[in-house]
Amino acid sequence: MSDIVLIGGGVIGLSIAYELATHGASVRVLDQSQLGQESSWAGAGMITPANPERAPSPEFRLRGESFVRWPEWAARLMEETGIDTGFTQCGGIEITAGTSALATKLQSEGVRAERLGSRELRELEPHLNPEFSEAVHLPDYCQVRNPRLIKALLAACVTRGVELSPGMPVIGFEQQASRVTAVRTPTEVISAGQFVVCSGAWSQTVLAQAGCQISVEPVHGQIVLLEMLPLPTRRIIEVGSRYIVPRADGHLLVGSTEEWVGFNKRNTAEAVAELIRFGCELIPSLKSARLERCWSGLRPGSPNGLPYLGRIPHTSNLLVAAGHFRAGLMLSPITAVLLRQLLLGETPACDINEFAP
Repeated sequence: MSDIVLIGGGVIGLSIAYELATHGASVRVLDQSQLGQESSWAGAGMITPANPERAPSPEFRLRGESFVRWPEWAARLMEETGIDTGFTQCGGIEITAGTSALATKLQSEGVRAERLGSRELRELEPHLNPEFSEAVHLPDYCQVRNPRLIKALLAACVTRGVELSPGMPVIGFEQQASRVTAVRTPTEVISAGQFVVCSGAWSQTVLAQAGCQISVEPVHGQIVLLEMLPLPTRRIIEVGSRYIVPRADGHLLVGSTEEWVGFNKRNTAEAVAELIRFGCELIPSLKSARLERCWSGLRPGSPNGLPYLGRIPHTSNLLVAAGHFRAGLMLSPITAVLLRQLLLGETPACDINEFAP
């Protein structure tokens, strides 16, 4: 019997499993399909800069605590597995109205941010559409390659003795009073001391089987992959919820949509065409880029955009880590640390009351 069973093997579940295993816990990960192949694999790997020491809210503190952990997290995975996650500080440009106010706000939160006028923007990003006359430069913006990160986490979990069980959906819980004693799958009943639901967009459905109510729904996001050498930019460029993320190998991710269409993962001609239009409007030279492929994923959205972290009310050993929406990869290191601390009876690294289910 494992000490802890994690229900969900995406970036959140695998990160928690890895963190627990490094502290001596016996862990088993169950996933209804293939490990790490849903939104964890599909995302763009953007890691936004944040400072935990000057965060104006628990949400920003959470982001800051994760941001400062990312370099060590990626380095440790590289050292243990030999797999390069592609973590790099590439810098970023945010194009938005009110750049002066945004730069001032970010600076007050301890984030390096510089307002760029038209001339400075042209010097930094000469291939950008000249119609954009101002932006905010974020030199500490980072990125990671999602598939490589998942591959590294899987390898690290195996090395640490985590039992990985893909194709193992949970179809029920067995409980005695406030305590969960086991979960049922189509082939076996699995007992453990503690259980964590980290099933991404499916977390609401899984927890409903234990009589617990949270609000997490799938938010469909589509992404387009282009190829162009030399790269027209080496920085992440953001415009609201849309972005271009360049990779060192000559690829560029253009994303992404937000669609509330249930568990539908189809790419649509309309959305793909709109993303290509956005990319070419932002960087006109992308009109000659090669269209390589497109894909989509289902983000786990919550009503306020914040994740659920902590123990499920009226239960003594059932926890949740879900609803990270667009920030699952960004928040995976701190989520792993906090869940490890909760599960092993330690004091959490930061206040998580705002994220309580």
